Amino acid sequence: LIKHSSTNVSPGMAVWKNLNPFWGEEYTLHLPMGFHSLSFHVMDEDTIGHDDVIGKISLSKDTIGSQAKGLDSWLNLTRVDPDEEVQGEIHLSLELLKDTEKISLRCQVIEARDLAPRDISGTSDPFARVIFNNHSAETSIIKKTRFPHWGETLELELDPQELREEGSVNVEVWDWDMVGKNDFLGKVEIPFACLHKTPLLEGWFRLLPLGNSEGDAGGKLGALRLKVRLVEDRILPSVYYQPLIDLLVESVISPTEVEDSSALTMLEEVTTVESRQDVAMTLVKIYLGQGLVVPFLDYLNTREVNHTSDPNTLFRSNSLASKAMEQFMKAVGMLYLHEVLKPIINRIFDEKKYIELDPCKIDLNRTRRISFKGAVSEAEVRDSSVEMLQIYLTSIIESIVGSVDQCPPVMRVAFKQLHKRVEEQFAEPENEDVKYLAISGFFFLRFFAPAILTPKLFQLRDQHADTRTSRTLLLLAKALQSVGNLGLQLGHGKEQWMAPLHPIILRSVACVKDFLDKLIDIDHDIGNAPLRAVFMPSVTVKEGYLHKHKAEGPQLLSRFAFKKRYFWLTSETLSYAKTPDWQVRSSTPVQCVCAVERVDENAFQQQNVMQVITQDNDGQLHTMYIQCKNVNELNQWLSAIRKVSIYNERMLPSFHPGAHRSGKWTCCLQTDRAGCSRTHSAVTLGDWSDPLDPDVETQTIYKQLLQGRDKLRLVEKIMLKYPLSPAVHILDTRGKAPLCL
Repeated sequence: LIKHSSTNVSPGMAVWKNLNPFWGEEYTLHLPMGFHSLSFHVMDEDTIGHDDVIGKISLSKDTIGSQAKGLDSWLNLTRVDPDEEVQGEIHLSLELLKDTEKISLRCQVIEARDLAPRDISGTSDPFARVIFNNHSAETSIIKKTRFPHWGETLELELDPQELREEGSVNVEVWDWDMVGKNDFLGKVEIPFACLHKTPLLEGWFRLLPLGNSEGDAGGKLGALRLKVRLVEDRILPSVYYQPLIDLLVESVISPTEVEDSSALTMLEEVTTVESRQDVAMTLVKIYLGQGLVVPFLDYLNTREVNHTSDPNTLFRSNSLASKAMEQFMKAVGMLYLHEVLKPIINRIFDEKKYIELDPCKIDLNRTRRISFKGAVSEAEVRDSSVEMLQIYLTSIIESIVGSVDQCPPVMRVAFKQLHKRVEEQFAEPENEDVKYLAISGFFFLRFFAPAILTPKLFQLRDQHADTRTSRTLLLLAKALQSVGNLGLQLGHGKEQWMAPLHPIILRSVACVKDFLDKLIDIDHDIGNAPLRAVFMPSVTVKEGYLHKHKAEGPQLLSRFAFKKRYFWLTSETLSYAKTPDWQVRSSTPVQCVCAVERVDENAFQQQNVMQVITQDNDGQLHTMYIQCKNVNELNQWLSAIRKVSIYNERMLPSFHPGAHRSGKWTCCLQTDRAGCSRTHSAVTLGDWSDPLDPDVETQTIYKQLLQGRDKLRLVEKIMLKYPLSPAVHILDTRGKAPLCL
């Protein structure tokens, strides 16, 4: 089990009974700008009791950011010393007081935040100690919190000769334990000379470890291969990005002639093959947010089709159009893909059949499950493999061709537009199949086949397939690719051992064409409907056990205030009951949701808590607090609820990350209901297929244009097009003069 942390702790999947685990997992962590290091802890997961720590790797922000393309290497694990595992900050005020009667050092210990949890409850019992020379003083102990508020003033009386000392004032934070020794939580060292120069020193100070005692251990603990890339952007207020959004929108709602230039064609010019996928994904999210994803794809596809003379090369390159269609299907079609493929993928994983067609790879030692009559021949292995592949492939094809009504309408409209453009460009009788190949190339070759090949990357499975299952999936993916190519390339490749599957592939071509005809038989206007249609009302987006806070009645202890409930989320309602089979459910309409946010840990002294704020018909706000079992689950539920409520009209601009207790909010100590923090209604976390913050997405596109500005030769044309409008001036985030696009 691997956990990576700075302010977040995100566990990956455990690989059981293996000293050489392969995870192949990718995470995106949204880190605060002031973070200093990122740590990866490798754990031994235990079913009973606490997980054991094997070792860790710590990377400083400077180390990660020093390589533009990211860090990619094997790194030796180091030992974990509890005194080195510190986190958080402390708010201090220090002042050196001198008068004729005495000299004293006054330290006001105000508060601390995000301290490391040292107790089994997930909290600590912190107190602070101020030390200088042989003088020391301590604050009171605050029980069960990682966000203590002391507000205490400690004073150390000094001798006159101590004013000439060159040491440091140390402020240490400890977790008090009734039994055993106290646990170290971090320290701050302030050179005493600073207090001579600054009469009053106040601020937040990062807590540091006791000492740098960690060692490499010479690789004895093992090594971890990491690929880490730091992307750091300064995000401006939305008003600065609106001109670029307007420019992107105009490119698709008022398209110019195919040969003319636009903001999108400029992006095609400045992006590299390596960056094009990220840019395509970002553009898809932007246009999804604008409700213009179909015109956007139609614009790119029209250019691609019109610039292609040989139909055999259509969409075969990694162009912006190809990448955009690929990312679009992943963004809007994942639930659909799961409905179609998950049952058959689960069956393949469960059955673990030995399947092989390549005579060079058949291993008779692995065929014991096929027959109990002794040794089997290669022919028997081959016949058995063909039979199983035919069964699996038939199930996959039948599931796909029977899924017309399950396919998201917006995807069907995009394919309808693509079909139209290809049919217009290649109208000759000999090109009759091109309009089908254009759609099936995306639908089968770039969507369903990759999902079958690597189901974990499409969230179809929690773990990667073993070697045997992986080979079965590869053979099925190859066969499905041939189906997507309408069988036109059968017999021309090097893998002639796939020939036994050719008959079933050729028999599937007719029903695939019929399926594609039905797929694009849809009213075009549906493509302009709200994208809530991405979620079918009958589909449960997410479900599972969570802990709901009991808000009614007298104040309860935190550990008893959360009750276990089973939750269901659809595009229409968020509901819960005592168990999945419970007849009575409590439901909240999704359209009433006006904010979905994290809750500070100090609000309930509990981790992984979120709040769902709703508004009733009378305009009253109500808050439901829900606790998840870990940060991954928290991110998934935040993501899912925000996604289904993203088009609600009454979203709140701000919220309180704390709880309302004793007449005030624990986060800002104010009494006002108006929030103290900006909401993140359009931000969904932990899932690369989700729409993110529009400002972040637009900044990504702006940065691409900025980096490629030396390649652009279109400034005069755009300025002539907008001679009076300031809307094409976008602020350069590096503080230079405004860049004119």
